[in-house]
Amino acid sequence: MTVQNEDGTGPEGRDLLEVWIDQDLCTGDGICAQYAPEVFELDIDGLAYVKSGDDELLQAPGAATPVPLPLLRDVTDSVKECPGDCIHVRRVSDRVEVYGPDAA
Repeated sequence: MTVQNEDGTGPEGRDLLEVWIDQDLCTGDGICAQYAPEVFELDIDGLAYVKSGDDELLQAPGAATPVPLPLLRDVTDSVKECPGDCIHVRRVSDRVEVYGPDAA
């Protein structure tokens, strides 16, 4: 479980990150699930979704899940390799995208 302060930071003041997938752009290649199976999973519809910390598939449009710090590299590799450019990682505190197609 990720501890979050009121300002969206975690322990030691680090910005917490969350990830979500735009299923409208998902190509179903499953690269994300290969890089970070703890965070991503393909559903029966052939599209990728994020999973909660309890391993529950989050199927609501725009559903986001925290990015565990030990998996940050795997998640960012998923973003870079995704052929659909559909994976978005943003800061929890201000919802600014830091990795993904809309990152500055």
